[in-house]
Amino acid sequence: MTVVLPSAAHHDELRENGYTLIDGVTGDDEAAEVLRHFGTLVPQYDGSLRYQVKAAPGFEGRRYSKSTNTILVHTEAPGWNPPPRYLALHCRTQATCGSGHTELADAARFLDQLDAADRAAVHDRQVDWLGSNTGGVGSEGVRRPVVDRAADGREVIRFSYNLLTAGHYDPPVDVSVDAEELPLGKLGVCLAEQAVDFFRQEKVSVLIPEDAVLVWDNQRMLHARSEYRDARRHLTRYWLDESR
Repeated sequence: MTVVLPSAAHHDELRENGYTLIDGVTGDDEAAEVLRHFGTLVPQYDGSLRYQVKAAPGFEGRRYSKSTNTILVHTEAPGWNPPPRYLALHCRTQATCGSGHTELADAARFLDQLDAADRAAVHDRQVDWLGSNTGGVGSEGVRRPVVDRAADGREVIRFSYNLLTAGHYDPPVDVSVDAEELPLGKLGVCLAEQAVDFFRQEKVSVLIPEDAVLVWDNQRMLHARSEYRDARRHLTRYWLDESR
């Protein structure tokens, strides 16, 4: 088996743009080998290294990875300490309906366009980030601001439109919650809506080709997913920590 390994250009793209796309990855073992060049695979919510992103019965009314609904702006596992450094999606079956894009935008640009009061709030106001919406490993959560700091001084972004507007990571599509019951109250709702507006203008939309892996910096980039109709769409998700 010949594995198409990431090039120096892929590493440069990840560092400079926050994401990169690697073609020609046909199986789980190949994907794992490719990703080990970016970091160490780590267990996800259920303790597994791989999570299948595919529509399944029972999730039709929720904003969740196993539905076909739009999932709005977030970072992965904001309640983990630390959140996974990198997130990767390996496309096994691409949607043929012309949608189901993975959408990315640099959080630094979003933070720069906030006014002074909101910028101060995302650095100073503490948020109770739930550890897991599936009851798996890391379910205790953390209390941290939206903009946190790694040990090396690098900014770590935590964000979830769903948590800030509905108090849950995968709420019903039509949920309505009193703002006073939310993690940051009306401020959080305002930040979430500003993030959506920013996304409309700045996002990069990637319809991941079959047998390709999209890797991005989860502590830097905001991401979302567009609604789609083709329930055959199938991606495998990986979390990575930086190699020690």
